[in-house]
Amino acid sequence: MDTVARVIRLLLADDDPLVRMGLRVMFAGVEDIDVVAEAADGDEAVALTAEHAPDVALLDIRMPARDGLAATQALRALPTAPAVIVLTTFNPDDYVLRALRAGAAGFLLKDTPPNDIVGAVRRVAAGDPVLSPAVTQQLIAQIRTPPAETATDARARARARLERLAAREYDVARAVGQGRTNAEIAARLYMSVPTVKAHVSSILAKLEVTNRVQIALIVHDAAADGPAGT
Repeated sequence: MDTVARVIRLLLADDDPLVRMGLRVMFAGVEDIDVVAEAADGDEAVALTAEHAPDVALLDIRMPARDGLAATQALRALPTAPAVIVLTTFNPDDYVLRALRAGAAGFLLKDTPPNDIVGAVRRVAAGDPVLSPAVTQQLIAQIRTPPAETATDARARARARLERLAAREYDVARAVGQGRTNAEIAARLYMSVPTVKAHVSSILAKLEVTNRVQIALIVHDAAADGPAGT
């Protein structure tokens, strides 16, 4: 019996109409992704999300009215929150980090190849982040060099949160922090993929976060080098 493929509902938000048009044309040729709404700023993105219930929102990080950071926070607070990808020129500064901490599943550069953008939407819809290893390493460098007066407190807070995890959950959290997929974690830790998924769900609940990127940020804030749980 034929199985009907799930169609991913996508919202586009960018204040540049040419960018929106280019993205819309690109996704028009993708059978399993349907652009259900387009917004010119963060306020409109939040309103259209409430109306159309997209699975994924692709947001420009710099928009008028409500920017990508504020829009991400608002979208992730909705009862049926979409996964969020922020679009940006490459500059992993504090603004982008704040967007990730607010709940964005990752970010893409505006010059990312079309096939990679399509793949990223599919990945976040499936619950995976969209940070490449190279981008992750640069973000880690930013995370690990906070102002001197806050570095110790940030590390202590992150380590205290990781102490909520059992030892195996901690191993999975560290692997997530290295940007590994569920399949890679399963192979590395000799688990089944469903077991990894179960651990990730438990980690999200215990750390009180909403996606894998936030797990990774906590792991790197902690700069931990030993098991945190029992």
